[in-house]
Amino acid sequence: MAFATAGLAILTGLAPQAGAQTLLNVSYDPTRELYREFNEAFAKHWGAEGHAAPTIEASHGGSGAQARSVIEGLNAQVVTLALASDINAIAEKSGKIPADWQSKLPHNALPYTSTIVFLVRDGNPKGLKDWDDLVQDGVQVITPNP
Repeated sequence: MAFATAGLAILTGLAPQAGAQTLLNVSYDPTRELYREFNEAFAKHWGAEGHAAPTIEASHGGSGAQARSVIEGLNAQVVTLALASDINAIAEKSGKIPADWQSKLPHNALPYTSTIVFLVRDGNPKGLKDWDDLVQDGVQVITPNP
């Protein structure tokens, strides 16, 4: 958790405000529950470090819509969006994030990743283990249709 909370502090590259007591995290919809817990942990950690514990507000929506809101002037101190292209748009169109934002943090600024799961027939008769296996003759990819 120490790395994650430090990461949140570092990501406050938007609209820097010395001594700000309220932070706005602009994020995309599926992260609502994650950041509810994360923000509480960060505020507690920050307070334990001797700082005034901030109030962290959250704005959630589609990643592209959230990026446009920031570009159009939403005063966010933290932006956690789904797509690098949305962050790039903020950097290019508003200058609120440096163009080289990805090089500012370890792992090319990727604090988390998506897990992909392959479901195969019982016993995995075709021996599918990786992406390349999905293009073998006789293999079909079936995806859910919500």
